[in-house]
Amino acid sequence: MASHIVGYPRMGPKRELKFALESFWDKKSSAEDLEKVAADLRSDIWKQMSSVGIKYIPSNTFAYYDQVLDTTAMLGAVPDRYNWNGGEIGFDTYFSMARGNASVPAMEMTKWFDTNYHYIVPELGPEVKFSYASHKALNEYKEAKALGIDTVPILVGPVSYLLLSKPAKGVDKTFNLLSLLDSILPIYQEVVSELKAAGASWIQFDEPTLVKDLEAHQLEAFTKAYSQLESSLSGLNVLIETYFADVPADAFTTLTALKGVTAFGFDLVRGEKTLELIKSSFPSGKYLFAGVVDGRNIWANDLASSLSILESLEKIVGKDKLVVSTSCSLLHTAVDLVNETKLDDEIKSWLAFAAQKVVEVNALAKALCGSKDEAFFSANASALASRNSSPRVTNEAVQKAASALKGSDHRRSTNVSSRLDAQQKKLNLPILPTTTIGSFPQTVELRRVRREFKAKKISEEDYVSAIKEEISKVVKLQEELDIDVLVHGEPERNDMVEYFGEQLSGFAFTANGWVQSYGSRCVKPPIIYGDVSRPKAMTVFWSSMAQSMTKRPMKGMLTGPVTILNWSFVRNDQPRFETCYQIALAIKDEVEDLEKAGITVIQIDEAALREGLPLRKSEHAFYLDWAVHSFRITNVGVEDTTQIHTHMCYSNFNDIIHSIIDMDADVITIENSRSDEKLLSVFREGVKYGAGIGPGVYDIHSPRIPSTEEIADRINKMLAVLETNILWVNPDCGLKTRKYAEVNPALKAMVDAAKSLRTQLASAK
Repeated sequence: MASHIVGYPRMGPKRELKFALESFWDKKSSAEDLEKVAADLRSDIWKQMSSVGIKYIPSNTFAYYDQVLDTTAMLGAVPDRYNWNGGEIGFDTYFSMARGNASVPAMEMTKWFDTNYHYIVPELGPEVKFSYASHKALNEYKEAKALGIDTVPILVGPVSYLLLSKPAKGVDKTFNLLSLLDSILPIYQEVVSELKAAGASWIQFDEPTLVKDLEAHQLEAFTKAYSQLESSLSGLNVLIETYFADVPADAFTTLTALKGVTAFGFDLVRGEKTLELIKSSFPSGKYLFAGVVDGRNIWANDLASSLSILESLEKIVGKDKLVVSTSCSLLHTAVDLVNETKLDDEIKSWLAFAAQKVVEVNALAKALCGSKDEAFFSANASALASRNSSPRVTNEAVQKAASALKGSDHRRSTNVSSRLDAQQKKLNLPILPTTTIGSFPQTVELRRVRREFKAKKISEEDYVSAIKEEISKVVKLQEELDIDVLVHGEPERNDMVEYFGEQLSGFAFTANGWVQSYGSRCVKPPIIYGDVSRPKAMTVFWSSMAQSMTKRPMKGMLTGPVTILNWSFVRNDQPRFETCYQIALAIKDEVEDLEKAGITVIQIDEAALREGLPLRKSEHAFYLDWAVHSFRITNVGVEDTTQIHTHMCYSNFNDIIHSIIDMDADVITIENSRSDEKLLSVFREGVKYGAGIGPGVYDIHSPRIPSTEEIADRINKMLAVLETNILWVNPDCGLKTRKYAEVNPALKAMVDAAKSLRTQLASAK
């Protein structure tokens, strides 16, 4: 019985690639240095999988930014603004597309399906001249082979690549991206031919869009693509991999009928309904790659249950055609439990990170072959029993409070228009008020202070003094820039979710459980293992301190319940919405304590609300109902004069705009500039928005500094579709990843643009 891994984390067990990337971007190291770090990490991963006994080991999953951008490079689909002149695409062009440069902005970045991972959105049109411009897939295959390891090269499939793209600027928005299939398939044929010549016997095409609701012509594109690739694929075993959800029946029929395809991979963790399709209509003679080990969460697999599923599948496809696999790439999990020093032994026994999941996959494959490791299975059963019976998991008071939420929709008693009038009388803000999203740059010194305080190398008194000094600097800077509504810069926080999770019951934290979000950006998701409550106030001390330093409004900064949920590893023993309601009640307590402390503007970030939207439309309404309800619970009890803000970023919000309105926030700040102002189109189409709204005026994920004129132009586009009295001026997102040398001039340009337009609007009256 064979085993397979869909993909593996790239950053390294101690974020080695992150630091190598940032050193290269800061011009402190060479391209050769970066490539050496990456090659060492790849070698370690391949050797680890080989030593465990994995048969189908992936290659070409090691992206320097993301796998879709790698495919854009492979196809030579570089937008003209980057002045690429052909040939093999190097780091300069690659990272300019991802991050922008001093002259031109980056390409749009958005969420990878319903995960917290991001990808760079290809910009395509009829004028794009595709060419084979990156040999990365071939080079990585040869690199592994030189180590004596035969791998399965992985490519983003041609149809999913096009469906994940967007029309380039200047191209009609109705342009049919699938019309480019004939243009990109010859390059895929070249890649396949070179891999075959190098000795590859298997190749994997990731076609995850097959789990979405596709129209007939989109499904037909899969049939066309693989029919045209059939002759090139001859002599290769071809795996089509899907993940993240059930494959709909019509897509399953299309997929399993594709020509030249040997094997099909399915997510059987999130795609339980797919099991029924397999049992009723899986094609004879094909390989089934059964994704029974969860690639998106960190809980130990229920090995007995998975083995039972695999045994039932073995009867359908045959012992020699069944391959045990992960449900998706392990990119979405932490790397290795061996590195964990903060977790106690009980909780640690309940978990499996990427390295442990590789072992689970192989243990299941061996068990199917009659070589079951009884001790391993017994330890697994004991760990599951421990978790199910642990008193740490259940808090009856919390469950009772969450249960009592039923029967109310938790809306504030007055409408948003009346609230905004009351808030304006209290706040006395100018038109086009300026603000930022929350965080300011996290300097080396600031990180050192937090690190030393956690290690108990400095006293609490010294820590508070250092953080107070940082807050004072941030407040003074904002006052000098003449920003209207201030933030304290969040110097006490390393991560917006981790910070709150550390102060809530029911959460556990790792020392090295890092997960890549995009590029070099890594997050350390907390683990929600039990019922959630707030033992004491979390932010009131710092927010009150910051407000005492200024007469201007100071935002209290909180992370919303849906974002805490979606950016955590969530317990899988109760419905997600029940956990979310528990978090909402904890945040509600904090909101009300901030209000009592005199904080008149409170921001409850829901950056990940759209991210959690199910991939199938039939499941949207239920999710949006409980997600939006959870947000409203947090602030239902505040006075009309307390202004509630929320923030969202890096997703496609247009299709959920009515749910965003239903959140009933007083002001929403929302990413806009990097997505080429796509958000504004929904207002051009007639959607009326009566609350305050701040579409971002510049992209904070790029080091590029926008000009005053550029920002003013963006604001004017907003004024064409939004009322002057509801428009706010702010960046796309928080500023923690930027340097002060970038932040200061960018914010000055933003404020200058707002002031200039205020003058113009006043003179036009």
